[in-house]
Amino acid sequence: MSAPVLLLNGPNLGRLGLREPDVYGSTTLAEIETACTALAGELGLDLACRQTDHEGEMIGWVHEAADLGAGVVLNPAGWTHTSVALRDACAQLTAPLVEVHLSNVHAREPFRAHSYISPVAAAVVAGMGPEGYLAALRYLAGRLTTS
Repeated sequence: MSAPVLLLNGPNLGRLGLREPDVYGSTTLAEIETACTALAGELGLDLACRQTDHEGEMIGWVHEAADLGAGVVLNPAGWTHTSVALRDACAQLTAPLVEVHLSNVHAREPFRAHSYISPVAAAVVAGMGPEGYLAALRYLAGRLTTS
């Protein structure tokens, strides 16, 4: 049986490829999800990919991951810097959480350097572009047990 993993993307990430390509690149979220799904299969992970612009929906998905004992790759996008509610949901996870950012948030506006999510994440990947998602999956594969 494969280890369950949720790949969760927050607000505005559905516009990748169109939104500020000088910052976020030209790769679409669909292309990232395709690459992640292929790698997850190779790594023995059962991956589900989701994106929302609605905070409550995201929190519900994190609760679902907590109930399933699923690993999570999360790009919280703008909620990184604003959502205590999302942080509190992530704190309930029992399997590892990897926080991912396409850009190097520490080299951008000062407010982007603060994350409410990082203190409850097992790892943080920033500035690697789409490759960061693949690195996060590799990390999780080494830490999740299959039954």
